[in-house]
Amino acid sequence: MNLCQLPPRTPGLVDAVEAVGSHDPIARRLGELGFVPGEPVEVVALAPFGGDPLLVRVGFTRFALRRSEAARVQVSAGDAA
Repeated sequence: MNLCQLPPRTPGLVDAVEAVGSHDPIARRLGELGFVPGEPVEVVALAPFGGDPLLVRVGFTRFALRRSEAARVQVSAGDAA
């Protein structure tokens, strides 16, 4: 599943970040922010009415991501501790 599909407050682990093309700046930036395989991740909050952005915790840091960016992060639900 991708990060958009992870239910709020459900711990998960990053599996991969999907790149679109060989030089995808968004995928590269997500990796720089800490979205790397094995890192714990959690959707902390959603914008009202299912809109943008999503408040996401990766490791010990929180980020606001657009749904289009969060959809690139593949995760597995489960114990992230």
